[in-house]
Amino acid sequence: MKGSSFLTKSAGYLFLILVSVASVYPFYWMFVGSTLSDSDIFQSPPKLVPSGEFMNNLTGLAASAPIWQALGNSLLISVIFTIATLYLCAIAGYAFAKYEFKGKNILFVIVLITMMLPHQVTLIPLFKMIIGFGWQDQPQAVILPALANAFGVFFMRQNMMSIPTEMIEAARIDGAGEMSIFHKIILPTSLPPLAALGILSFIQQWGNYLWPLIILQDRESTTLPVLLSQLVAPGQVVYYGQVLAGTVVSIVPVLILFLLLQKYFISGIYGGSVKG
Repeated sequence: MKGSSFLTKSAGYLFLILVSVASVYPFYWMFVGSTLSDSDIFQSPPKLVPSGEFMNNLTGLAASAPIWQALGNSLLISVIFTIATLYLCAIAGYAFAKYEFKGKNILFVIVLITMMLPHQVTLIPLFKMIIGFGWQDQPQAVILPALANAFGVFFMRQNMMSIPTEMIEAARIDGAGEMSIFHKIILPTSLPPLAALGILSFIQQWGNYLWPLIILQDRESTTLPVLLSQLVAPGQVVYYGQVLAGTVVSIVPVLILFLLLQKYFISGIYGGSVKG
């Protein structure tokens, strides 16, 4: 029995190690490739040790494409989108969780149904609306359409259902207004789910490709994922060291955000999964 248990555990650990290596290796190779010259990248067998070409690749990329402008555009769009999404989803989730009004359940079901609609079906009417507003090549063309998304509203509603109603009633008895209750009680109490939703929203917008590709035609207003995709367009010389260096730059903000908010992330996700 002991021998069988040992073999089972060993097989489980070996499987986990193999899965971990398979998951981490592409990121490791991306980092290593960004430090190599193009000739070294295609060397066989491949080099697995970082070299010293990262700054040369990054300088060459900056000289051939507006990488820093695209990085700034992505940061501006993603940060504003995340902050606005958190606020709108929080206030909508609070209303669905703690207020009683006619048609609440029907309206909430409609919100959930919108999660089933593929994003692609809205592209044509959305494009016509944005052009009609004169927002082409403007940050608001990317920020506004996805605000207050159904998942964010549902996620915040599930978490806010656990907030004691008695605490809200006590604040009302003390004379606090509804917006004061929301800002001073509800938001501070909801920091873990807000952090979790913030990470998910930032990653969603940071990696957004299709809609910015359609609506941001000016290269000076484009975002980082679109710019990186243009570096490997058919019919042009591809400098893979530069592409990998740009890719490394693109993941730095996401890593920083996750490291700053990771202590809230698990508790926020778990909390939203068990509240009913």
